[in-house]
Amino acid sequence: MNGMMEQQASHQTSDLVFSELASAKAHQADNFLASLETASPYLHSGWRKAVQQAYGHQAGCLVARDGSQSEAAVIGVLPYVHFKRPFAATRLISQPFCDFSGPAATTPAIAAALVQQLHRNQPLALEIRYGQAETTALASQKVRMVTALPDSSEALLASYKPKLRSQIKKASKNGLTAEVRTDQQAVQLFYQVYSINMKRLGSPPHSLAWFEAILQHYPQGQAVIGLVWFEQQVVGAGLVLLQGQQAVIPWASTLADYNHLAPNMLLYWTLQAHLADHGVRFFDMGRSTPNEGTYRFKKQWGAEPVALDWQLLQPNQGQVSHLLSADEAGPSRLRALAEKSWQRLPLTLANSLGARIRRYIAL
Repeated sequence: MNGMMEQQASHQTSDLVFSELASAKAHQADNFLASLETASPYLHSGWRKAVQQAYGHQAGCLVARDGSQSEAAVIGVLPYVHFKRPFAATRLISQPFCDFSGPAATTPAIAAALVQQLHRNQPLALEIRYGQAETTALASQKVRMVTALPDSSEALLASYKPKLRSQIKKASKNGLTAEVRTDQQAVQLFYQVYSINMKRLGSPPHSLAWFEAILQHYPQGQAVIGLVWFEQQVVGAGLVLLQGQQAVIPWASTLADYNHLAPNMLLYWTLQAHLADHGVRFFDMGRSTPNEGTYRFKKQWGAEPVALDWQLLQPNQGQVSHLLSADEAGPSRLRALAEKSWQRLPLTLANSLGARIRRYIAL
């Protein structure tokens, strides 16, 4: 950086005014995020409102304003949550239960200043979930799979290889149908598939109240649910969040007994077609481990890996720890035992226990 650029960067940060944004003024941060077009959908106030409502974790939002301007418009935001766990120290997380939720700002310097300010303000460990690693040294870690979408579903279908188009058509020929909805009944139908699949995987599910809170607090059309039907049965479901030109799919599930009908193919096609027709240009298919099954599934849709970087800053220290690694992909013997035990639980008990446990699992 030359001397003039350094002076400009210094001027940008020296004029910043930081403040905690009151919940009643959350729309100011949301309006700013909407202006960025590619800001993470997890930064919307609907996410932290759902965290508070469903799981009771206290949330906040640090904003940066340009003190050199009389209007002092928001030019950077950093939402965060006080994540409390039993028998463990409370940690600030730049949003739990999601892949990428770091600061959003008009310049990288302002984004960095937000993190530094929050770290100074709070005597707690601070976890920032950056959606893109700054160094290729982290390339072997967990990645998010991102695909670019054209401006219409017709162009999207035409961009696919013949094999992929054939798989989508196969699902329809097998008698599957799909739709995109935003109503509360759709949440319940989604949860039926999701909770059964989580039990099959041996993992505690989120509560139904969590998903209901997400649809309640996100604006109409910014949280949608894709449903795949076989006759009168929902056999596949996914929840997608939209923000400007970017969308993410935090959860997608299918019923294993119907997987031979290819419901996952129809689900992902239906959702991507909906997004392309609604102005979304970047679709984040979620966290994966390179070269594993979910990675390869997403790759066939044209998704490319972007290395994630979850950074942990200890209080009163400058040292940064990088939390994600490919080594986490391999389950330990204890984890395998826990999964088998969970799979044996009755579904109603698994859902009830999951709702109590899941609030303490930030992944």
